[in-house]
Amino acid sequence: MTQILNIIGGGMAGSEAAWQAANAGLQVIMHEMRPKVETFAHRTGHLGEMVCSNSFRSDDHEQNAVGLLHWEMLQADGLIMKTAYKHRLPAGGALAVDRDPFAQSVTAALTAHPNIRIVYDEVTTLPDDGHWIIATGPLTSGALADAIKAETGAEALAFFDAIAPIVYHDSIDMDVAWMQSRYDKGATEAERTAYLNCPMTKDQYEAFIDALLAADKTAFKEGETAGYFDGCLPIEVMAERGRETLRFGPMKPVGLTNAHQPDQKPYAVVQLRRDNALGTLFNIVGFQTKMKYAAQKSVFKMIPGLQDAEFARLGGIHRNTFLNAPTLLDDQMRLRSRPNIRFAGQITGVEGYVESAAMGLLAGRMAVAELTGRALPPVPNTTAMGALVTHITGGADAKTFQPMNVNFGLFPPLEGVKSGRRGRKERYKAYTDRAKIDWSAWLEQMLLDAA
Repeated sequence: MTQILNIIGGGMAGSEAAWQAANAGLQVIMHEMRPKVETFAHRTGHLGEMVCSNSFRSDDHEQNAVGLLHWEMLQADGLIMKTAYKHRLPAGGALAVDRDPFAQSVTAALTAHPNIRIVYDEVTTLPDDGHWIIATGPLTSGALADAIKAETGAEALAFFDAIAPIVYHDSIDMDVAWMQSRYDKGATEAERTAYLNCPMTKDQYEAFIDALLAADKTAFKEGETAGYFDGCLPIEVMAERGRETLRFGPMKPVGLTNAHQPDQKPYAVVQLRRDNALGTLFNIVGFQTKMKYAAQKSVFKMIPGLQDAEFARLGGIHRNTFLNAPTLLDDQMRLRSRPNIRFAGQITGVEGYVESAAMGLLAGRMAVAELTGRALPPVPNTTAMGALVTHITGGADAKTFQPMNVNFGLFPPLEGVKSGRRGRKERYKAYTDRAKIDWSAWLEQMLLDAA
């Protein structure tokens, strides 16, 4: 094939789109502005760099929609998922990875591919010709974001995405903290002890909440509003919603027994998850924050076990831009006003590494079908992939559109299964069984069409 596909952005979506298209025989040019042009959140010039959590969330493909999305991507030879499982760390029922080796492996795979050329430059305008996928994510450069706004005639929606802090393990007091996954979940001892837990009494929790509420926070620029995605709320914003909110959220004590004081039930628990294979770094789970650096050190050292903590990275906050996809994109993820341009990843209004990579996978395959003159069979909305793309390209209400994680609420209902909480396990298994059959059939149809 001599057709060229240009991809802007080397994050999860851009990397996956490039891999899918190149494996199908397209010549791919990836445009990545890093390290020439830096961002607030990135630390390296690697492709597929994880800038927030190091977790791809649940890998339970029978009871969890995210785990099902993992499964579907693996069946489609997804680079991001294959690489994630190669670099996984113990994390209970979650798929956490050693972030630097992961990004290095993604970069190496794409660099070595004979059909991929990587150009390190910044694209600042919307291309008039050629075939393009824009997968620039939440940190789209200002110039390109302005070009998108000018073309669409609509203000890009925005919220603020916060980064959780990372602590050096050797600075944690293990006479206070202990290792345990919630409900001892996991098939191995490493999985059952994947999380580091710091307990709090009621008095300690109340003092911590007071400090959170009083701490100095990062000020917003004039004209900006703080519209947060509910799946990634800063902890101080959660605290503002009610003093018990954190205790029923990231600091819930259920399913945990203090190894040092097994007879005393913690009032609240702060969990940390291993951030690298060496086990030298741990990130504080669910502790995204917009507190100023000095305030973070002061407040987080109030956590029992972290009183002498040293931080490899403190939390931060950055602007996260996304399109009103139901209005601007067609069902092939193309910009209606410029159908030579597709969008993929978080900029389309999906939330999370997994969802971003999944939309990159679809965008890459859609581009292959278009450039080779083949009809792409519709992605079944009974699958995790199909449910998600259907939502962002027309299933969602454009007036209230907000970033969305994959979840079973996006799937078409099943007849003959129990509703409500009591029937949830049976219902979720039925969703995933149906999805696997339909996704496998879709992939098989694509192979037949390509033959």
